[in-house]
Amino acid sequence: MDTKPVFHGSDIEKICEYYHLNKDEIVRFGANVNPLGLSENVKADIAAHVDLLSSYPDREYTSLRETISEYCSIPAEFILPGNGSSELIALLIDARAPKRTLILGPTYSEYSRELALSGSTQEYYHLKEEQDFRLNVDDLCRTLSEGYDFLIICNPNNPTSSAILHDDMEKLLTFCTEHDIFVMIDETYVEFAPDISAVTAVPFTKRFRNLMILRGVSKFFAAPGMRFGYGITGNIDFLKKMKEKQIPWSLNSIGAFAGEKMFKDQDYIRRTRELILSERGRMYRAVSEMPGYKAYDPYANFILLKVLKEGATSADIFDRCIRKGLMIRDCASFQCLEGEYIRFCIMMPEDNTRLLRELSI
Repeated sequence: MDTKPVFHGSDIEKICEYYHLNKDEIVRFGANVNPLGLSENVKADIAAHVDLLSSYPDREYTSLRETISEYCSIPAEFILPGNGSSELIALLIDARAPKRTLILGPTYSEYSRELALSGSTQEYYHLKEEQDFRLNVDDLCRTLSEGYDFLIICNPNNPTSSAILHDDMEKLLTFCTEHDIFVMIDETYVEFAPDISAVTAVPFTKRFRNLMILRGVSKFFAAPGMRFGYGITGNIDFLKKMKEKQIPWSLNSIGAFAGEKMFKDQDYIRRTRELILSERGRMYRAVSEMPGYKAYDPYANFILLKVLKEGATSADIFDRCIRKGLMIRDCASFQCLEGEYIRFCIMMPEDNTRLLRELSI
């Protein structure tokens, strides 16, 4: 019997091998990467400065941190650049050495992997489908009072595309401060939010010392291969502890240079937000009217759907779409997500229209 494998969102090679497809002809609705691709200005700047590879980067990344400081409106000393969010997650967990961790789920699996290596116990607090995956902060605080010392949040969350907004986040951080709980917030998708200021917790780093925020350039700036991320915390002693454990020159010269250029490319940032906000609204309205699915209000650049068609599975829909060159995400592999769900990100308008047509069948 031929058992179909479950694919990760970036398993393009495995998918193409299984379905005998050319990966260059696949529209990657499962990867959550900005469809505009890398900024043309950044490409030109990198090409003109490739000789940077002949020298070490500034060990303190002074210019890069100053650029991020201006981009995020926080002091440069709050910032720790790194080799992607994955390195920073590992450094943070190692430096914090939590004993009992609570993860807001369903969410990204890398948190769980790093915690398993650290020896920390880990448990999940499940966002509830009947509440449209919106967080009940009071209920989460009651759970946290049961002896946890570390909380992990992805905001906006993957795969639900839900978000914790400013007032609820402030309430949660205040509770965690009072109970000596350190909070890690992954803001990979925050730049896609309709109102970034309503979602980001970056301003809270000036008030709360039990907080670190992680960001990167993989999704919004379409540069996953650059492996550039950065952490933000107002706890300078903790940041120094992380830095002591970090490999010197963790981010290469080209990555540091390109990072500066990305944050300054206001035209690219504007065009990205215009595209995503417009197309996300169009797609959300369209799928909300389809009787075969339940859609959830999206804050990230992707939309989660629950499959309501009788007898249909997420694997069935993935299979039908991929055969048309449309690679969505079958969410069967996400922990804490019970039922049949698919997720797709926002791509270029013509490709989005193709996907909507296929989903409506």
